[in-house]
Amino acid sequence: MLVTMVLLIVAHNLLDTVHVPGNGILSFTWSLLHEPRHFTFGYFSVFVHYPLLPWIGIMTAGYYCGQLYTTGYDPRKRKSILLTLGFGAIAFFIILRSGNFYGDADHWSVQKNIAFSLLSFLNVTKYPPSLLYTLITLGPALIFLAFAEKPLNTLTAKITIFGRVPMFYYLAHILLIHILATIGAIILGYNFSDMVLRTSVQIAPGLKGYGFDLVIVYAVWIALIFILYPLCKWFADYKRTHQSQAWLSYL
Repeated sequence: MLVTMVLLIVAHNLLDTVHVPGNGILSFTWSLLHEPRHFTFGYFSVFVHYPLLPWIGIMTAGYYCGQLYTTGYDPRKRKSILLTLGFGAIAFFIILRSGNFYGDADHWSVQKNIAFSLLSFLNVTKYPPSLLYTLITLGPALIFLAFAEKPLNTLTAKITIFGRVPMFYYLAHILLIHILATIGAIILGYNFSDMVLRTSVQIAPGLKGYGFDLVIVYAVWIALIFILYPLCKWFADYKRTHQSQAWLSYL
């Protein structure tokens, strides 16, 4: 598992220059594996956002780190390992990024001031997640885990519900967001078909200009959390009482 994880996360950027043109099955298959692209099949448009190779590597890393949280594992040892991995990932990111050596197809460059140069330095590729993206996101996350391990209070006990059903929450929030976005588009006078048959507002000419200001976006985001909380709590309880069903562990 460890070797597979390292290879998928570290080596997949070697494939950045490999492209399969066209709209056929080979190009679509390659897109599913590594290269995000937009495809049109008849009346439907499909945009591949999450190529499998790098994300499988990241998911494998999650399962591998799960061993640190088995019953009886020494908390001090766990914290030490998490901090070592976290700071190590950030250091590795800085080394690779500083000279544009490897790990991201988009290089950074000096900008008009320090702030913009820093933004350029941190502007790494998420689709697919480059090695540098993985390092600079998982590194701080591991450090956060190391320091966040404390007895639960009333608030944090409720928040853990989302952590118990992460994939369920992710899939549910995507569906709910799209439903609300479709309702919003209809209210603003856009066509229902443009929202339903498209996977991205950016590639639908009929949705040009559609959107809301940042205040509304944040309000909807917060509302989604409260709306999905009881559903996630129900599913977490269902998982707990149906542990014999192995497939539930993936949600």
